[in-house]
Amino acid sequence: MLFYFFRRLGRALVTIVGISVIVFVVARLSGDPTLQLAPEDATPEELAQIRSELGLDKPIWMQYVVFVEHVAQGDFGTSIRYQQPALSLVLSVLPATLQLGLSAFVLSTIVGVLLGVVTALKRDTWIDSGLRGVVVVGQAAPSFWLGMMLILLFSVELQWLPSSGRMSLAHMVLPTMALALSSVAVVLRLTRSAMLETMSADYIRFLRSKGMSKSLIVWKHALRNASIPVIAVLGLQLSYLIGGAVIVETVFNWPGVGRLMVEALNARDFAVIQAGALLVSFFTVGANLLVDLLFGLVDPRIRYE
Repeated sequence: MLFYFFRRLGRALVTIVGISVIVFVVARLSGDPTLQLAPEDATPEELAQIRSELGLDKPIWMQYVVFVEHVAQGDFGTSIRYQQPALSLVLSVLPATLQLGLSAFVLSTIVGVLLGVVTALKRDTWIDSGLRGVVVVGQAAPSFWLGMMLILLFSVELQWLPSSGRMSLAHMVLPTMALALSSVAVVLRLTRSAMLETMSADYIRFLRSKGMSKSLIVWKHALRNASIPVIAVLGLQLSYLIGGAVIVETVFNWPGVGRLMVEALNARDFAVIQAGALLVSFFTVGANLLVDLLFGLVDPRIRYE
């Protein structure tokens, strides 16, 4: 188990390094930030001076080496827009992104598992067909479009919920629903398939022959064994929800990492883009690592050699 942990930890670090390279290169493809920092009548010499101060006059591989050296010391650079440390800016809005992503994760997990069990027990009935049809539509709808539809319905027409901001629990409802619905569909479908397979197993028939109640069989025995593939996909869904919050935050004006990175991309603020992407990748890769380790706790038969 310990060897497996360090092996997965090594792969996680390689993944984060790969992400840092991609983000570093892609950020610089967005344009030259010196054009926004310099006055309109700046001379070529003045532009060259600004590039030299920002370190953009060096080859890109050398810029990346300098970036890694600074990150190893906890320095992600200074935001050219806010003139503050990039890491401090990202950390200041990170709680908002985690709040939205984790809320959507909890909602999608609870609703998806419950509906998955219900559809498995009501197989081939109108309940099964109806619920699966609704969630498939939800999975196919882009989160930004779904967010706008929710705003039109609940904020504009019904005026039940606020459409933007992060001032109360009511402000969380619409962005959480928009972010969670596609994940609900994934969890529901996987839970349903796992439950159908588990409910037809020999040990379930044996428990029925002993006269054990159906609810005890479903919730104590069948669901635990069916949860193994569900846990595998939950790690991926957590990564998707935290990363997918970028678009949802923009639609609902949610003050998180996603909105900050979109603003930084428009301003060509490389330091903020890199700090935000690396921090989000750290959480998503860590979530997948944690899920892998949970397998051994859920199913004692699993051993990592």
